[in-house]
Amino acid sequence: MEKIIINSFEEFAAYEGKPLGESEWLEVNQERINLFADATLDHQWIHVDVERAREESPYHSTIAHGYLTLSLLPCLWEQIIEVHNLKMMVNYGMDNMRFGVPVITGNRVRLVAKLNRIEDLRGICKTTIGFSIEIEGQRKPALKGEAQFLYYFE
Repeated sequence: MEKIIINSFEEFAAYEGKPLGESEWLEVNQERINLFADATLDHQWIHVDVERAREESPYHSTIAHGYLTLSLLPCLWEQIIEVHNLKMMVNYGMDNMRFGVPVITGNRVRLVAKLNRIEDLRGICKTTIGFSIEIEGQRKPALKGEAQFLYYFE
């Protein structure tokens, strides 16, 4: 699918209930995991100790932090949709979020998104995006949920 270009609330509303697309695959490597551990001060061995994880982890590898998987949402979202004529866009909330399976170091992930709902809140566009972060070659997603964004069109 090609990236969707949105210029107004009305254009956005035309996608309500429809798939928006999917991002490119992104590799989650050990360097990315280590940088996230440093940024969040979460250095649990299952994420950063490659040797110990190889021996003691049920996955025989380090795995990405669940919140690292979630934090990829904005980067992957920008590959699916481009919204113009904005003053700003604000994260509003997350609902029904569930971590399915861990992202093992070296896995590739992508975002699949659908516009579940759109509302006009006195000139502010509130979207509820159903999302799934899939792992290449896996049936079950790493993460599913709904993200809500507020778009302030000019």
